Amino acid sequence: MSDLFEFYIDGAWVKPHGESVEAVVNPSTEQVIARIILGNGQDVDRAVRAARQAFPGFAGSSLEARMELLHSIIEAYKRHSEALIEAVHLEMGAPLSLARNAHVPAGLGHLVQALEVLRGYRFERRLGTSLVVREPIGVCALITPWNWPLNQLTCKLAPALAVGCTLVLKPSERAPLSAHILAQVLHEAGVPKGVFNLV
Repeated sequence: MSDLFEFYIDGAWVKPHGESVEAVVNPSTEQVIARIILGNGQDVDRAVRAARQAFPGFAGSSLEARMELLHSIIEAYKRHSEALIEAVHLEMGAPLSLARNAHVPAGLGHLVQALEVLRGYRFERRLGTSLVVREPIGVCALITPWNWPLNQLTCKLAPALAVGCTLVLKPSERAPLSAHILAQVLHEAGVPKGVFNLV
């Protein structure tokens, strides 16, 4: 059993303000597999502040820099695939074969697809006499459910990062293990501090 008593905010693992501890249960065995601390409003505010502060710089980053970052995330994801498989297996109660052959590859697929789309995406387009410019919207709040947790995380995270948005992720308290590993993946890949935050 592991204790996940830290959040990833502003590029570092930090102690939460929240104090409520909750058990994470493997639904296939009904065994407690981890304990987490639930975040509170102060934790969310801290994460949003970090994301807001990081937004101007990340939104202004070049297409090439974001493509390079996505490539680094993909490579780090591959290196952590066994840990992700185990996490999904435990937090969802999914068979190892399903975690290995469906869940973790689906997450990787979202990252790869975001990179592929980004390569040919036109952020500026003429429409008659007007120029339409697509810009990052700002801080994105990603709230994900317990089922297919890694897929849900990456299908929201990948396009947001690709276009230059910053993020605050709140995974399901029933399935937080893969989100914690994904935070490690993003840190290892060199995501700038404040761009990705996990509460």
